[in-house]
Amino acid sequence: MRQMIQRIGIGILLLAAIFGLASCGSSEKSVVPVVVNPFAGATVGTDTTLEIATWNLERFAKADDETVEKVIQAVEAMDIDIIALQEISNSLEFKALVDGLDGWDGFQATSHSYINLAFLYKTGGKLEVDTFYEILAGLPWPDPLNRNPLVLSGSFDGKSFVVINNHYWCCGNGTIDEGTADDREFLRLQASQVLDEYIRDNFAGQRVVMVGDLNDELTDSAANNVFQPFLDAPDLYRFVDMEIAQGATSSWSYPKWPSHLDHILISAPLFDSFQGKTTLVQVVPLHTFLTYGFNQYDDLISDHLPVVLKLEL
Repeated sequence: MRQMIQRIGIGILLLAAIFGLASCGSSEKSVVPVVVNPFAGATVGTDTTLEIATWNLERFAKADDETVEKVIQAVEAMDIDIIALQEISNSLEFKALVDGLDGWDGFQATSHSYINLAFLYKTGGKLEVDTFYEILAGLPWPDPLNRNPLVLSGSFDGKSFVVINNHYWCCGNGTIDEGTADDREFLRLQASQVLDEYIRDNFAGQRVVMVGDLNDELTDSAANNVFQPFLDAPDLYRFVDMEIAQGATSSWSYPKWPSHLDHILISAPLFDSFQGKTTLVQVVPLHTFLTYGFNQYDDLISDHLPVVLKLEL
């Protein structure tokens, strides 16, 4: 009887050891965590439309690797063809951003000593990007353009266009002091005048999209509106985000003030496309997809939200 009990006990111990080993083996299997994109609901792009956005990334990358990761997630979620970026401070982190995006490429200007303009753009689809180049370099100081505008030349579904990326001077008192060289509003007005002249001289009859952090309001009175050169030529230009500027503050691109400072201008050859049924202009509310809202977005990404135009050429 004792031997039988011993055999039973040994059998139980063996079974326990076997199951214990099996259990340990299963617990040690590496499980790859599923990375959930917090911006998954922010999709804008489609395969049949061209999307162009402007986005100031505020001293990119303000939270280093965490910023790079969050911007990658946002770009992938929005699925926009071309994103014109401002305030790219770190070339290595910009390269990490481009390298982290599957099916995207990028170009960064390097002419400015601190913060530069850049583009992200999709590859492998209807979009074809030909060249990048800076314009209006070497203007006398004080340079009204702050930094050289960066041009992307390309085509979508065989139809050519250019995108001019800008970052106007910031700040001021809201009043244009004509003839005062360092008055920020006067500098922004001069920037609009110079760009208007350049577009007329170099891109007449072409599809032009001018974008950027232009650091001023579209809705100011004519006497103090730095965009008046464009607004005075409605047959040639249209600010597609004018309704946003005239609308609720909750839809503006710079929530901290709040104000709407990031704009998209199109030239006359795009007017008909802008009337299409699929056309969309919006500030993408990326902050609403984060747990702690705009404060978290501001800490990790930027104090500006992207503004996007979607249309069929």
